Amino acid sequence: MQAVSLYARIFEIPGTKAFSAAAALARLPISMIPLGTVLAINSIYGDWTSSGIVSALNVIGIASGTPLFARLFDRYGQHAVGRVAVVLSIGSMLVFAVAVLLRAPLWLLVILAFVMGATQFSFGALVRTRWSWVLGRSGHSELLTTAYAFESAVDELIFIVGPIFATVLATSVHPVSQLFVPALALCVGGFAFFSLVDTQPSFVRKASAAEAEKVENARHSGTSGQSRAEGLGSGDKSFGAIARRLLPLFPGVLSVMLSYMLLNLAFNGYDVSIVALTKAQGKAGLVGVMVAVFASGSLVGGLVYGSRSWRRSLWTRYCVLLFLLGLGYLSFRLALSNLLVLGLLQFVAGLFIAPTIATCNMIVQHAVASEHLTEGLSWLGALGALGASAGSAITGVVLDAHGPEQGFAIPWIATLIASAIVALHIVVGRHRRLRVR
Repeated sequence: MQAVSLYARIFEIPGTKAFSAAAALARLPISMIPLGTVLAINSIYGDWTSSGIVSALNVIGIASGTPLFARLFDRYGQHAVGRVAVVLSIGSMLVFAVAVLLRAPLWLLVILAFVMGATQFSFGALVRTRWSWVLGRSGHSELLTTAYAFESAVDELIFIVGPIFATVLATSVHPVSQLFVPALALCVGGFAFFSLVDTQPSFVRKASAAEAEKVENARHSGTSGQSRAEGLGSGDKSFGAIARRLLPLFPGVLSVMLSYMLLNLAFNGYDVSIVALTKAQGKAGLVGVMVAVFASGSLVGGLVYGSRSWRRSLWTRYCVLLFLLGLGYLSFRLALSNLLVLGLLQFVAGLFIAPTIATCNMIVQHAVASEHLTEGLSWLGALGALGASAGSAITGVVLDAHGPEQGFAIPWIATLIASAIVALHIVVGRHRRLRVR
């Protein structure tokens, strides 16, 4: 009953159902474009190398453009920036799709893929920022964990449906059709989301009292926090000051960002390894099922996680969840010869994915001033994209040299290192607090 009541409470607030549903539809491209691009390029050009090059440039574009759009959203508001951003993103998607359809030269596709990525912005960050603002305004900030966990579960649902949808379109309709559908989803969901101005966060161009308080807290949190406070309070034009203006810094930012990169490195390491494993066993047709089972576990885990109130701190939860996910990845090595058992282990391990992502987003939400929240969350997405790209590249090298079994070592190693980084941050933080006392 508690689970039902918590989710019922967040959706009793006027406007929440509408903006959450619109954002879910608008996020469909993030799960269709990556696989859709690989399928289209490989089908038309006939080689995986070209697909990899084009996909890599798209990821680099995403990492470059997402934080810049986020800063504009925070500064000028979602409604004002969103309509223009949607048009740019849809336009770049359609131009890229048409270029692939017309068999444009590879050098042109690389450029267009980068532009398509650079005009992509994070709807996940936008909808979480909106949840934070709406729940805070209505006096229900204690429900933020539930809202964030729900959106993480929606992310997993999107990553279950999107790749399957892209594959069906590519194989049953046309090899490039899966590149046009995401543009339609973004058009409908995006314009619907940005038309809902009643739930749009207010934006503040000058530092708020909340940010001033966080900066003051940063002064007493150690070297990194002190540097941030000094940079915000001066006209310093040094490299460090410029970096502080580009990236929303807060105590623990390096731990969060680095651990999130490793988490996404593990995700893509798993994706590449499961494709190689099923292909090596002559069961390549099951790869979609295996990925869907993993994501289904995450969907269930996210919903359960959001249905409860937690006493442990966010940092402690984040560390434990990363550790449990790492153990889950490690367990895969016990069943690589039996896909049925591997599927069961994947479902269990998947239970920790959405809660881990939701908790990481919550850490950023608590640490970053409200007028910079979209930017802070978008940096997670951008660095996560870089981590995912690195995961594909590193795992590919391992697979070529040692085979599918060794490829599965990448996810558990990366995730356990991420957990260790967060644990170190917790220990150092406690030590500093004891010294202050």
